[in-house]
Amino acid sequence: MLQETKASEARPMNRTTVERASDRELVVTRTFNGRARTVFEAMTKPELVKRWWAPRSIGVTLFECEADVRVGGSYRYVFGKDPAKPMAFSGVYKELVPHTRIVCTQIFEPMRSAGEGIITISLEERDGKTHMVERQLYPSKEVLDRTLQSGMERGMRESLDQLDALVASPG
Repeated sequence: MLQETKASEARPMNRTTVERASDRELVVTRTFNGRARTVFEAMTKPELVKRWWAPRSIGVTLFECEADVRVGGSYRYVFGKDPAKPMAFSGVYKELVPHTRIVCTQIFEPMRSAGEGIITISLEERDGKTHMVERQLYPSKEVLDRTLQSGMERGMRESLDQLDALVASPG
């Protein structure tokens, strides 16, 4: 079901599109070479999230990954380059539709004062592949501006490439 391949060894990579939809919203789209059930599990099971979530090429590691995947349950991803200086994202699941939709809050713990965002991920299976639309609603224009300036887009693109390699359908 889940392939043990490096992103560079997988099928040709699908393209990730990142567009600013408004002052506060970023929309990320991507098709994965895997079924919706497999993509959903890779996005919600900590043992699978650990295999793709952090951009390896820049030395980022996911040190801890906890997720109580149910409405009202929480998650926390602790990551970084140096375990002595970790950073974390955390939030609460607001809506879950297996293999189709995830809605959760998100806070970047080192900057709690910036406020909480809302992440909405929609998955649609088409011919054995999964099309994802992820809407990231930030607390303010300034928070989205700072997020984009941080270089997060590069890391997110690489992580999604790693997810695609993980869920790639055989053959």
